[in-house]
Amino acid sequence: MPVNIKAVSTSISSVLRALLKYTRFRIGLAIVVIMVAMSLASLASPPAYKRWYSYPRDRPPRFSLEAIDLLLGTTTNGRPVIYITINALANSLIIGVVTALIGSHIGLLVGLLSGVSKGYKESATVLLIDSFVSIPGLPLLIVLAMSLKDIITIHTLPLILSVIAWAWPARNVRSITLSIMSREIINLARFSGIRFTGIVLHEVLPYVLGWHLTNFINTIIWAIGMETALAIFGLSILSEDTLGTMIYWALNYNALFRGLWWWMLPPVVVIISIFVGLYLISSSIAMYLNPRLRGYAQ
Repeated sequence: MPVNIKAVSTSISSVLRALLKYTRFRIGLAIVVIMVAMSLASLASPPAYKRWYSYPRDRPPRFSLEAIDLLLGTTTNGRPVIYITINALANSLIIGVVTALIGSHIGLLVGLLSGVSKGYKESATVLLIDSFVSIPGLPLLIVLAMSLKDIITIHTLPLILSVIAWAWPARNVRSITLSIMSREIINLARFSGIRFTGIVLHEVLPYVLGWHLTNFINTIIWAIGMETALAIFGLSILSEDTLGTMIYWALNYNALFRGLWWWMLPPVVVIISIFVGLYLISSSIAMYLNPRLRGYAQ
């Protein structure tokens, strides 16, 4: 059955208009747009910001439009904090989005397969899901990061995070799928001669996609948090700027004890802002998908 592009675009625009009625969604969207704009500004960063001692060391913030490089001060390594922050933000967002693209979609496919399968296929997928769910996430990531430290890059780190990012989504998608497959409408569709793939695509998937969208956003939050945790342990991409490695180097040089608050504060503020913005968007979508709460614009 061909996809009606006009109908899809109309549906998306109507959903967006409905979501914009929620105050929390507007606030969250504004925060995320600001964060994305800041990350895009990293494309204009001068190459010199990466070199050590290209700027004065431990310079406090200087609020002058003529010296944008020193707007947030410099580090002990003589690097401008403002350029480090926006590039770290861009890299952390890339890690979060790529991890969500991989992990949440693997969880979606495995959960659907587990929910509609019978016999040994169902048993195998349930065993696989439960095995990964029962494994503590952070210790496993620490072991993987230590083992693969030489090949960790901005592009390979999302693959490592996705090793455990798919399990919980898969379990939740399986639960939703089992609930839908037990309804009478599914039996009616079978007796009407609708193929099994058609039942999954037209009867099951529409109910799962709403939850999948909120999970996608939450996975971005989880991935950025996990990368930050790994970086604090010194197991992330220490040669690249991320929000986690910014905190690592600030702690490594005792920035707080030496009064260099402008080195530690920006990544903490940016991480909190990302988490709050994405959470507000995710909770707004969840509220919209709940028929009992859809009418309350808050």
